[in-house]
Amino acid sequence: MRAVSEGEAVSARLGRSTSITDTGRRRRHNEDAYVCEPPLFAVADGMGGAQAGELASSLAAAALRDDTSEREGGEERVDELIQEANRRVYRRQSQDAAASGMGTTMTVALVEDGRVAIGHVGDSRAYLIRDRRLEQLTEDHSLVAELVRSGKLSPEEAEGHPQRSVITRALGTDPDVDVDTFSVETKPGDLFLLCSDGLTSMVDDETILGEIERNRPNLAAAAKALVRAANKGGGEDNITVIFFEITDAADTHERTLTLPPVEAGEEDTLSELDRVPTIATEDGRPAGRPHRRRRAPLFAALTLVVLVGACGLVVWGLWRSHFVGAEQDGHVAVYQGVPWNIVGNVRLYRTVYVSPLLASQLSEAERRKLFDHTLRSDSSARGAVRRYEDQIGAR
Repeated sequence: MRAVSEGEAVSARLGRSTSITDTGRRRRHNEDAYVCEPPLFAVADGMGGAQAGELASSLAAAALRDDTSEREGGEERVDELIQEANRRVYRRQSQDAAASGMGTTMTVALVEDGRVAIGHVGDSRAYLIRDRRLEQLTEDHSLVAELVRSGKLSPEEAEGHPQRSVITRALGTDPDVDVDTFSVETKPGDLFLLCSDGLTSMVDDETILGEIERNRPNLAAAAKALVRAANKGGGEDNITVIFFEITDAADTHERTLTLPPVEAGEEDTLSELDRVPTIATEDGRPAGRPHRRRRAPLFAALTLVVLVGACGLVVWGLWRSHFVGAEQDGHVAVYQGVPWNIVGNVRLYRTVYVSPLLASQLSEAERRKLFDHTLRSDSSARGAVRRYEDQIGAR
């Protein structure tokens, strides 16, 4: 990140801000919570089931709103705010059996004196849009992100990974939490984006930047466009978006908006009537398509053989192969099958054992070794998990 000059830092100040949250298309409840109270901004994405997830994220957000001190402190203050949020969530889940195991992500931004202090736990994200470029500022604390960093998954494979939502660090699981903190020097024209993974799991960075650039003069419209894009991409999770900009003009704050789910008729998709018509030649055949009568039966036969072989391989894998992964609530698990999803989120595996051991209880090196998705026998997979259960005393 380029350090701005002293003159830039002095002239840069907080400008417009806006926030939107949406339930998405797959969830009944919104487990996201947010704070949009300039100069403080935050996104929290709860986990542990609908009621517990909502409670965890709302407790964390309330901890920030309840802080009435106006002192500065940058990264230190951001860390203190997140630690207090963690204590509240941990206390509640420890005392209330119905909330046991709940937790939440949290990404916080505090604007002070030409700088933005950021604190981060989990897989919600902070981005900076500067000079028409989108930069991810935070690093995901997730199982898939660790596999990518270790070279066991490519970024492309991670996008469609069936366990991409399993996080390895969250608020509420322990009395203290390790918070990533850092500061970004600002200049006029910077735009910051905080969001839950309901956006980033559905929309790629290129699309996010494109929607922002198209709607840059109107932050509320840009936020709506991102939520609409996430819903169009599947809307599998709750979606929360916060924008705030740095400007040298007078401060202006846009009101917070809550966007309802996008109606099916609003999506820009092609219908059968929208397709380009086929132009026929004099003999009745479509233009540009040569005769393939002799090759067609052979091609069809080869296609059938490939499909049958692929189906046979899948069936064999489902019945003979096992691998180690983690459930959405973070518990280590053994699965029968192969670690793939296909169209429509159809899984080619099923859960055969859920351990009391949490992925967050393992070190990053231990997670890399255990979650390498090596196909094993049932006994080998269970044995690998139980060795860690014995070491940590989770059984």
